[in-house]
Amino acid sequence: MKNGKKSQICTQEDILRRLVINRKNIEEYERNNRLEFYNSGEVVHVKQLDFHKCLKRNRWVFGGNRTGKTECGAAEAAWMLRGNHPYRKIKGAVTGWAVSVSYGAGREVAQKKLLSYLNPEWIESVGMIKGSAGSVAGGIVDYIAVKNVFGTVSYVYFKSCEAGREKFQGSSLDFVWFDEEPPEDIYEECRMRVFDRKGDIFGTMTPLKGMTFVYDKIYLNSAADPEVWCIFMEWADNPYLDSEEVKRLSAALPADVLKTRRYGDFADSGETVYPEFDESVHVIPPFDVPEEWQDCLSIDPGLNNPLSCHWYAVDNDGIVYVVAEHFEAGRDVKYHCAKIREISDAIGWKRNRRGEIYALIDSAANQRTLAASKSVTELFCENGISVNPKVEKNLFAGINRVKEYLTGNGKSKLYIFDTCRNLIREFKAYKYGADDTPVKRDDHALDELRYYLMTKPHAASAPAVKGELLKFKEKLISTNRFGRL
Repeated sequence: MKNGKKSQICTQEDILRRLVINRKNIEEYERNNRLEFYNSGEVVHVKQLDFHKCLKRNRWVFGGNRTGKTECGAAEAAWMLRGNHPYRKIKGAVTGWAVSVSYGAGREVAQKKLLSYLNPEWIESVGMIKGSAGSVAGGIVDYIAVKNVFGTVSYVYFKSCEAGREKFQGSSLDFVWFDEEPPEDIYEECRMRVFDRKGDIFGTMTPLKGMTFVYDKIYLNSAADPEVWCIFMEWADNPYLDSEEVKRLSAALPADVLKTRRYGDFADSGETVYPEFDESVHVIPPFDVPEEWQDCLSIDPGLNNPLSCHWYAVDNDGIVYVVAEHFEAGRDVKYHCAKIREISDAIGWKRNRRGEIYALIDSAANQRTLAASKSVTELFCENGISVNPKVEKNLFAGINRVKEYLTGNGKSKLYIFDTCRNLIREFKAYKYGADDTPVKRDDHALDELRYYLMTKPHAASAPAVKGELLKFKEKLISTNRFGRL
């Protein structure tokens, strides 16, 4: 019995020892195969996955320190080099650049992070600017040749902004990764490098420089480029940070520092009129809008300034959808009316019995000038757009109404199709001035949105039979797509 009991004890100890060894082996395997285990398991960084899943060709992460922004940039580059991106089809060997503000910063961040995601057996060769290939971590890397899943070799070159724009000329690339904000001339040069291959640009940065070209060209997307996309990351988005440390440091930092260091917001960007607006919540993909939801258009007229027109629909729950956009400057009324009819036909927008399209319009359109015998209102009506100039223009009442639709009762009642890029841009750019009044700039779309929402849109009648669209909407609600506030 004694021998049997001793043998049983030894067996239990042996099992425990083996479990410890296996656990150590698993941990070592995970350390040596970081790309395989990146952002996987029970706890994931959702916004990193949003970045990787986005198929736009100019993607940016604006994040505070330690939010995980550089990690997703390095993992993205590693997947492209290997050719096994989980969300994109890579057709063969690629060539890319990892661009840092300086060679020193590149060595400490982009170079170090990217190497951590490349298994040693994947590396064909390493070229050095400074140091030895046998001790890569302590030197400055020129390039890394990476074996890919196609049996060929991909290349990534490490570039420094301090070298100047001329050093960024000539190459043809599949991707450029900016780790932190580059000078504008280098950004534009890199756009030319990926032009012929229809390559990708992606950036990971903390916007400490304030309202630079990145604010205008990427965040606001002033050119309304459909390939531009951005996301913000803050400490709370990173599930691997200690929540108590987040609270402690947040309480210790002044508000202006917290704005950039935690939330990745642009320094000195001013107070936003609509902080409730969240692109990840309020902007949705287009869908076919049923006729019973179609309400009316709203127009802010302009000649030298842009004319802004949007198409508004309301479902049976009173939720408003902005489903189409016409936004253009320097054209006459006849041209705008033709474009409005064209867009209406394309989306199947309803008309009245006389074939007219109903719209609200700024009451200023009633005025006549010395150079015109007819008002803008009359010209629209003559061209098939039945406009109603009786709109409520009270600025602050209108702003409060928009806020109610953005956050009413904890759920949004306003959703914008992602094709309405100028309205989205204005939501992000609209700021208060020194006198607590919104700055009168880039507000044409927001003006006509206010006119529409101040009319208190009425909900469409609920259909007797539940259609496919309502089933789709219920599915979105059940996955919290319509209520993430």
